[in-house]
Amino acid sequence: MQNKSIWCDYYDDITYDSLNTDLDLDIAIIGGGITGLSVGYFLLNSYYKVGLFEKEKIGSGTTSKTTGKITYMQENILSKIKKTRNISTAKKYYDSQKYAIDLLINIINKNEIKCDILKTNGYFFTTNKKDIKKIKEEEKLLLDFNEKIRRVNKLPDGLKIYYGISGENSYQFNPIKYVNKLKTLIDSKIEIYENSKVTTIEHDKEKFILTINNKRVTAKYLVVASHYPFFLFPYLMPLKCSLEKSFIGCYLDKSKLNFNAISTKNPLLSLRYVEGNKKRYKLILTNSCNLNFCQNDLNNFQVLLNYKPKYLWSNIDIITKDYMPYIGEIEKNMFIATGYNTWGMANSTLAGKIISDLILKHDNEFATLFSPKRVNFKTIIKYPLYMITNAYAYLNSKIIKKNNIIYKNIEGVNVAIYKDEEGIKHIVKNKCPHLGCSLLFNEVEKTWDCPCHASRFDIDGHVLMGPSNYDISFK
Repeated sequence: MQNKSIWCDYYDDITYDSLNTDLDLDIAIIGGGITGLSVGYFLLNSYYKVGLFEKEKIGSGTTSKTTGKITYMQENILSKIKKTRNISTAKKYYDSQKYAIDLLINIINKNEIKCDILKTNGYFFTTNKKDIKKIKEEEKLLLDFNEKIRRVNKLPDGLKIYYGISGENSYQFNPIKYVNKLKTLIDSKIEIYENSKVTTIEHDKEKFILTINNKRVTAKYLVVASHYPFFLFPYLMPLKCSLEKSFIGCYLDKSKLNFNAISTKNPLLSLRYVEGNKKRYKLILTNSCNLNFCQNDLNNFQVLLNYKPKYLWSNIDIITKDYMPYIGEIEKNMFIATGYNTWGMANSTLAGKIISDLILKHDNEFATLFSPKRVNFKTIIKYPLYMITNAYAYLNSKIIKKNNIIYKNIEGVNVAIYKDEEGIKHIVKNKCPHLGCSLLFNEVEKTWDCPCHASRFDIDGHVLMGPSNYDISFK
């Protein structure tokens, strides 16, 4: 078994330099996943000087951990949007997803990108009688929006269900193969830097001043496409969204089936099929849960471990209060793209189009819908609840101790020590540099994880994922 995403097998050998000099740009893009690359792609014909900065390898963040589905059948998200907003907003969101899918497929076809793109049927189903109503509500909305939907009582693999619906024109692909090509389409006109970590952002009246690898980068426009924005105030991101952790496995499969499906929660089950290197796999995602209450990784992985996966990994998704992404200008000339609610493949491409249109002063019919400045009084009343859950995660992180971890105070520093199978000790500072939550050791993936805001560090304390920008290595 490999403790990594199956997509990690597909990175190419192309590398980019890390930043080692000061730069003066028109546009700086932070983040080298599909969102950041898509912004760059849609800016190719502009006259702006653009730089893109990725703290590790291009595509190594959330893009590499996705299931690679491209679909408008996104659980019961339309029903949720109708309840938190209204039916016209739900229809607008549906239209945006259909548009985004067409946009992504057009990029693939126009540039002949070989990324295992495959059109499939999509399924939304339940194995719980109590959730039949959720399926029916989503079914009605999709039919009202003139989508061709049919009812089913089992999945193509034979799984019997209480109620399900199926729709056409969903897709799936290999996200890293797509990224490999997308970066080469833009790197002749856009400066790409890997292993280039942003540590500070300042803003004067005319430009942004970034510190990257201890170098100074200035830009008139700033695009933050780094999954979870690491700045907190005055934007209050922890109160505007929650974090959801999911657990994913890939298993050898001899069938010739090709479809994608997702169930209602309790427990959530998401699946698709993957054509690997001369092998075929069934990809299963399950046990999605709010990160604040999802602090036993071994238990959550166990159902996947029972069936001997060939690949095993986890992923963090950002869930917004009204179930729509934050895409657009958050302050003058600063743009963010985050909160894809587990549906990042279409939305990351859409984000690239919206943000590039805003910078280029082009009209975009979905810019207002996803504006990070939008206000929804139905969700504002939830802010106190999320303050409590964040506080719970912080306090609980101070209490939970893992049996196979040694906790000590060395030279006035609280540390955690993990001894691996070879007897080597891995010592880290047991506090996340972001907001001070104590860290939990992920026994399956061998990482130190923050249960509050999802910062992640490797076994020796090097930061893998923000919002923390700093390592926790001890000496």
